[in-house]
Amino acid sequence: MSKKIRVLIVDDSAVVRQTLEEILSSDQEIEVMATASDPYIAAEKILHEVPDVITLDVEMPRMDGITFLKKIMMQHPIPVVICSSLTDAGSETALKALESGAVEIIQKPRLGTKIFLEESKIRICDAVKASSQARVRRIVFADENPKLTADVILEKATSHAMAKTTDKVVVVGASTGGTEALSDFLQAMPLDAPGILIVQHMPEHFTRAFAARLNGLCRIAVKEAENNDTVIRGRALIAPGNHHLLLKRSGARYYVEIKDGPLVSRHRPSVDVLFRSAARYAGRNSIGVIMTGMGDDGARGMLEMKETGAFNIAQDEESCVVFGMPKKAIELNAVTRVLPLKAIPQMVMQEYNRV
Repeated sequence: MSKKIRVLIVDDSAVVRQTLEEILSSDQEIEVMATASDPYIAAEKILHEVPDVITLDVEMPRMDGITFLKKIMMQHPIPVVICSSLTDAGSETALKALESGAVEIIQKPRLGTKIFLEESKIRICDAVKASSQARVRRIVFADENPKLTADVILEKATSHAMAKTTDKVVVVGASTGGTEALSDFLQAMPLDAPGILIVQHMPEHFTRAFAARLNGLCRIAVKEAENNDTVIRGRALIAPGNHHLLLKRSGARYYVEIKDGPLVSRHRPSVDVLFRSAARYAGRNSIGVIMTGMGDDGARGMLEMKETGAFNIAQDEESCVVFGMPKKAIELNAVTRVLPLKAIPQMVMQEYNRV
């Protein structure tokens, strides 16, 4: 039998510690090494035995989770999964955790809701397994008060919809490690980039803050998708957490539909849902990109895109945090090119501009 993934649970709530321990221990591949009620106790436990993965709350007494996370990533990098309730007020804190080196974000289960707990069990166990495979590196944190430019005052440039019926659409899917990959990808896109639709596996209430952060970093506009949003050049739409994102078309106009529904490929939003809708409504006018992540979500949808004539790109193993989703798509022969992350934006624009 293969070695189990050893997990250290750090949370100031005894109820949450117990619930997470029960959820994780129910998976035969995971072992809860220990629990701790605050970072100081956690640090003592790490001195005696180093876990494979840490689940960490962000709001705790004595030392907050972000500070503890930064200490871990500076001194002894260990894959960290942020476990937070992710309310609207706390989502910005959770986003900062990802920037500080956390591998994944999962949502604390809302106790007493049977269906939610069952879905949470899958998400939590999958997040821990994916994180155990992540290649974490030591981080040296820069000044948290960088020198600002006039861009913080000037309004962002806007784009207008194209009337052409043959305009191309880019659809992107990512999971574990995807927040940083998407940030790099979108920051490299020029103002005249094609319309981009994104599914990043994230809980509810988190995607709006994520989109807002990217909107402040990128030349193109970035927003959380809303039902009936038009797909236009120079803008990226990110699927809202806990909702599926579909591409639709009415005449020359591409737009999006936001839908509830069951988990697809164990996820909501699902990359497969977005990719299959792109195959149906855009076909050869779509460009698919599948990025770092655990599992196979997106592989079958990408194959359907390729069969309709789409140009598909997979992130290569070396630049992935977890080479799961791209690997599955490659194995299905659903991919046109396999590229390192830094080369993907240029290839997207090259294909977009190809006659």
